[in-house]
Amino acid sequence: MNSEYYNQIAKSTAHRKSRDDNKDFIFANPDYLKYLLEIAFNSKDKNHHKACWILELICEEKMDLFLPFLDKFCETLPHYKNDSAIRSISKICLFLSNSKKYTLTENQEEKIIETCLDWLIESNKAANAAYTMRTLYNLGKKHTWVNEELKVLLQRDCSYQTPGYKSAVKDILKRLK
Repeated sequence: MNSEYYNQIAKSTAHRKSRDDNKDFIFANPDYLKYLLEIAFNSKDKNHHKACWILELICEEKMDLFLPFLDKFCETLPHYKNDSAIRSISKICLFLSNSKKYTLTENQEEKIIETCLDWLIESNKAANAAYTMRTLYNLGKKHTWVNEELKVLLQRDCSYQTPGYKSAVKDILKRLK
């Protein structure tokens, strides 16, 4: 691990400028992506969520840089427990499930589906749930059992949830009919 780069990640913040600066650093220095991923994939590292924030922006703009690491990403998915990391990681899953350009392997799809189902059951964060619902809906077009399971999960009582969560549930249930 490059300690200078690690400190750069540790000092980063959730502010968009900080995340963009770190993303742009990777675009200018792609050899550092492996260090960023080392932090992001280590859910025990206290700064892994910051690396995930940056990774999300990288994947949004240049998914090609990330694709060689997709198997490792999928293996790591079940280990994420930090809501801030899950928000970014679930958004990356959404990008992957939406892509017409990249095809996931059957194993990668299974890992994403399993983890998203777990996150949907365990999390009550609206953004995380919305990204996972949409990812599952997209993958459910190919794996019909996923949308059946999704429908059951979304029809449970969500009266205690936030308006954002309820809105996402309503949208997905409408699409599932």
